[in-house]
Amino acid sequence: MAAVLDSVRALFAQKNDSAFLIDRENPSDVVARERLLDRAMGPNRKKKSSEALRRNRVPAEGLALVARDTAGHVIATVRLWNIDAGITPEGNPVPALLLGPLAVDADYEGKGIGAALMRAAILEARKRGHGAILLVGDAPYYERFGFSAERTATLMMPGPFTRERFLALELRARWLEGAAGVLVATGPKLVASSIKRAA
Repeated sequence: MAAVLDSVRALFAQKNDSAFLIDRENPSDVVARERLLDRAMGPNRKKKSSEALRRNRVPAEGLALVARDTAGHVIATVRLWNIDAGITPEGNPVPALLLGPLAVDADYEGKGIGAALMRAAILEARKRGHGAILLVGDAPYYERFGFSAERTATLMMPGPFTRERFLALELRARWLEGAAGVLVATGPKLVASSIKRAA
């Protein structure tokens, strides 16, 4: 992970005067992350269909990232989650990742931090051998990273969603080809004590 993060830092240091660091999320970041998400996404964020796939689950290994300011405060966050993206025509589950939420503190918007987090997350997911990343978000923003609705036409979220906002990026060629059905959470569940601390 260090090599991936270093390469993203170097890329954005050349393009942006604002100092920030992309880092792994650690347990002491959870409260700051939750407060950031509350501010950025509002009170209804936990009612979204994506949340049903994340609730009481652990993020995919090595794929919970934050951006920090020069004082070490969390100013942006992204996590990826293990899912099955439907099944193949032969009935085999298709392992993939669900990205989200991606959020940047309002005081730091427009500085390339969200894009840096996205690139770091995609690089790390590819390095770890994952086949595809799915998300629900604004197509004009996520298309720059290679996401499109082309490979999600036969897939469904486990609840209400807007079809044109349901996007995928294949990290391996044709990974989602033939996949159909409803996304299912597959990541490990949080233990009860962790859930209470995060509440």
